[in-house]
Amino acid sequence: MPYSPYKIMFSMALISGSILSISSTSWFSAWVGLELNLMSFIPLISSSSNKIPSEASLKYFLVQALGSALIIFSSSLIIFSMNPSFLVISLALLLKLGAAPFHFWFPQVMEGLNWIQAIILMTIQKLAPMFLISFLPISLYIYFLIFMIALTSAIVGALGGVNQTSLRKILTYSSINHISWMLFSMLINETLWIIYFIMYSIISTSVALLFHSLQAYYFPHLMNNNKTTFSKIISILSLYSLGGLPPFSGFIPKWIVVQEMINSSFFTPLIILLMSSLVTLYFYIRLTLSAVSFSYTQNKWTQSLGISPSVSLPFFSFLNLFGLLIPSLLMTN
Repeated sequence: MPYSPYKIMFSMALISGSILSISSTSWFSAWVGLELNLMSFIPLISSSSNKIPSEASLKYFLVQALGSALIIFSSSLIIFSMNPSFLVISLALLLKLGAAPFHFWFPQVMEGLNWIQAIILMTIQKLAPMFLISFLPISLYIYFLIFMIALTSAIVGALGGVNQTSLRKILTYSSINHISWMLFSMLINETLWIIYFIMYSIISTSVALLFHSLQAYYFPHLMNNNKTTFSKIISILSLYSLGGLPPFSGFIPKWIVVQEMINSSFFTPLIILLMSSLVTLYFYIRLTLSAVSFSYTQNKWTQSLGISPSVSLPFFSFLNLFGLLIPSLLMTN
């Protein structure tokens, strides 16, 4: 029952937890919001009939509980020493966020989820930790920590997805790479990372919903003969948009961040970010070339799915390809 009352209730509680954390005026209320968000997400991903989602929910609970324990412990020590307490809080929030090198749980949890649950993990679950990181007082230690974590996330997110054929793990490492762009945006301007996060959420959600409509979890699923040529092309172009290839939609937020990093004289990290984006585009292009070059025979289990992506494909294609219209709009002005 996909829209059962308890799922709707837990979904509303999940969103309420994120809003409570964002609008909180103390670390205790922020912790309460994070716990409400966590306890609402666990029932949405656990399953009594399948061990894989249950294992993913257990791993997610243990990691998030560790991060919450660090937050409530450090926030109680702020009255004694501020800088070490805020440093531990930032480490806990980065652990909850899944930034490298605290990303060890992220690919394993994502592999046990379906696409709808993966969308929540990639977007809504990152909202509260990102806002709380932006609320931290930026001292020299926290600035250096976020700077190094962002660089590490860019490298790990690029190299981690090179040998992957699982679409969920590819989106996981792509999300880690996008976290690095958002962290650098946060060091420059708060509005900048919010714009990037909104664009990233829209594009990653459209890609995940597209894969959900195609019931594709591994890359050979995109090459089956029961998929139309149009759906295959849209899937490939959506991956390019997620990688930030110009002139697709995913390039627009990266373009803005590149300009702001140049204005802020972040030349060395900008080179690392651009090189990591080239690596992500490399494994996207390598996988999509296989999809164009080869066709696999249709399996019996794919015939019985009965899912037609013809209705949702125009919407997904517009979300990922409207960046192609930007140059023409600029020329008219």
